[in-house]
Amino acid sequence: MPMDTDVQTYAQTLALRSPGHFRVGPFTVRHNPNWSLKYANYAIPDRDSEPTATDVQKLIAAFRERDRMPRLEYLPDWAPAVEPALLAAGFTVEDRPPILVCTPGDLLPPKPVDTLVLAEPATDAEFDAAARVQHHGYGGTGEPEGGQAALLRDAVADGGVAALATLDGTPAGAGGCSVPVDGLTELTGLAVADAFRRRGIGAALSAHLTAAAFARGCRVVWLEPADAAVERIYAGIGYRRVGEKLNISVDPERENS
Repeated sequence: MPMDTDVQTYAQTLALRSPGHFRVGPFTVRHNPNWSLKYANYAIPDRDSEPTATDVQKLIAAFRERDRMPRLEYLPDWAPAVEPALLAAGFTVEDRPPILVCTPGDLLPPKPVDTLVLAEPATDAEFDAAARVQHHGYGGTGEPEGGQAALLRDAVADGGVAALATLDGTPAGAGGCSVPVDGLTELTGLAVADAFRRRGIGAALSAHLTAAAFARGCRVVWLEPADAAVERIYAGIGYRRVGEKLNISVDPERENS
């Protein structure tokens, strides 16, 4: 099986296992009732599905009934007929980020960062600190919703990985690897606090999480970089491109403008 298909199969399997998921026509929706962040709520089409206009309208309605942005994340080659149907219904492409993967033989050591400590959260306070770094790192304000810390805690409980980076005792970065499926896991939610950026913490944290996933039996770690600069950081520790993802949604503000 090609690596990009492997990755998409993983994502769909994890969505089907998520406690809040539901089905709408040929779509599986990963719904997080306790976390409204758009990246935590999205649909994945069935492989080679050809949704009708009615299917798409029902999908939009299902998201809106739950006060969520109608949104999908998937690899276009998985279901080529889906994107035209979404565009015809008013969806807008957010971006087309690359999919990167790393295998045990590819992982490279990052540059060391003085006084940096990388450890798996163990207490509620540590999981909350990791969630807070992620929340602020992705532009949030105030305290994160409860679902953010729960996602990290649940991943660790089910064989995934989480890490909190501290510098001189201050939380500086956080991230995790999701629940493994058939030896695959996703490195996700990696964030570095504003005051600690451009010090190599992101690379060190990424390499630590990747190595921890391999130590727990994973054969592939995959991820979606935010931009070209972030992709270069991951390439520096051994990640490589295997495909392209589509993030597409109906933005209520744009729709009503």
